[in-house]
Amino acid sequence: MTIHTDNPAQLEPSHALVIGAGFGGIAAALRLRAKGYRVTLIERGDKLGGRAQIFEHDGFRHDAGPTVVTAPFLFEELFSLFDRKLKDYLTLVPLDPWYRFQFPDGDTFDYGGTPEATRREIARHDERDVQGYENLLEHSRKLFETGFTELADQPFHNPLTMLKQGPRLLWLRADRTVWQLIAKHFHSPKLRQAFTIQPLLVGGSPFDTTSIYGLIHYLEHKWGVYFAMGGTGAIVSALAKLMDETGIELRLNTTASSLIIENGSARGAVLDDDTRLESDIVVSNADPMHLYGDMIPKAAQGLSARLKHKHARLSMGLFVLYFGSRKQYPDVAHHTIWMGKRYKDLLDDIFKRKVLCEDFSLYIHRPTATDPSFAPAGCDAFYALAPVPNLQGDVDWEVEGPKLRDRIVTALGQSLLPGIEQHITAEFFMTPEDFKSRYLSHAGAGFSIAPYFTQSAWFRFHNRAEGIKDLYLTGAGTHPGAGMPGVLCSAKAMEKLVPDPQHPMGLPS
Repeated sequence: MTIHTDNPAQLEPSHALVIGAGFGGIAAALRLRAKGYRVTLIERGDKLGGRAQIFEHDGFRHDAGPTVVTAPFLFEELFSLFDRKLKDYLTLVPLDPWYRFQFPDGDTFDYGGTPEATRREIARHDERDVQGYENLLEHSRKLFETGFTELADQPFHNPLTMLKQGPRLLWLRADRTVWQLIAKHFHSPKLRQAFTIQPLLVGGSPFDTTSIYGLIHYLEHKWGVYFAMGGTGAIVSALAKLMDETGIELRLNTTASSLIIENGSARGAVLDDDTRLESDIVVSNADPMHLYGDMIPKAAQGLSARLKHKHARLSMGLFVLYFGSRKQYPDVAHHTIWMGKRYKDLLDDIFKRKVLCEDFSLYIHRPTATDPSFAPAGCDAFYALAPVPNLQGDVDWEVEGPKLRDRIVTALGQSLLPGIEQHITAEFFMTPEDFKSRYLSHAGAGFSIAPYFTQSAWFRFHNRAEGIKDLYLTGAGTHPGAGMPGVLCSAKAMEKLVPDPQHPMGLPS
């Protein structure tokens, strides 16, 4: 569409400023551009992607953050907005198994792939749990149809929406925890652990996270689990190409220090060099704890935002060790959940007591299992992620980081990766301190606020800002929550709230 006018200044296209180029911000920019806004996307880092960075180190490549791709249709939607197809930009391949669990006694459980293979693996642990799995999938389907299909992109800024949906959520027992849901269906202690790790992928303890997140089982069952060839960075590159083709302005190495608030409305941002970047609307993909805590005066905020910020319970922190191996480990799956000897007590130490213990559990990513290009020939690439206390705990990461690195390498050398001590190379790690400094994540939390029932839907930070007009929010700390599907859906919820541009801007031909 091309606008013709004798007075172009009079019909200047409505301008949307998007702060933060994580998946939520990128999706928001694309959806606003499709609506006809002139869009400027700013990112404080030197690359797109937010936490979905790619690190390259001595010939090894690492996905920095999200590696599990579910609900790929949410990415396909972004390309279809512009009559394009995801497959022309990116190759997604299904994984089999989705995850391998390794327990302290050396036993394993492969989850995913074909339904028959999953049932065989379950029966190997406890035959009674095969029927429990079927029952879980049926309940998960009901959770999915309500919590994802109907509500994931439904804005919850209006308390009447919560009152309307509350009875349905309670009927599905969303007040129960994920652990309570799984314990009802499984007898095997190992399977109970395996089927309750999903909340940890979005920042919560299964002993406190609302069972609405049990919908993940059906979501995975419905679409499978995928990996993007080239890694998460390939997804970011595909989206970057789409943004370039559709005329979105991108500014890297650009940090918004505060918002411009005029007459109760957001009108842009002040950058860290005091430059003013003005706009008609603002979409923040920043951590809402940082947004409301550091970028907006308290007097301009709504009461509910101030209360949520004051009483927020944060997700855990993350310690991530990235490394290469000069030896290949072909028997190690793409995704391995390496379980420590403790489960509930360890999670309570992390989430409630906020202490760093000697023991740990790990998520191991081996992308070279699927894409050999992540490492030089004859080598493997890995990262090992350990949930740890966020910075509300009293941990000196400058001292404890190297110690935890040594404990992790020793433990892996005695189990999953024999001899890794002699073959490890090109290593570095990130701690909650890095999450705070790199991503302005409040207290270095890995996933903003935790996914508890009292921090979900209306009780979570709204997609339309509380107390400020023309300000919208996307990302992990907003409704519906963390994880790739969650942040992509937050942009869909935002799109439903943003008005059509007063003067639309045509797309490039």
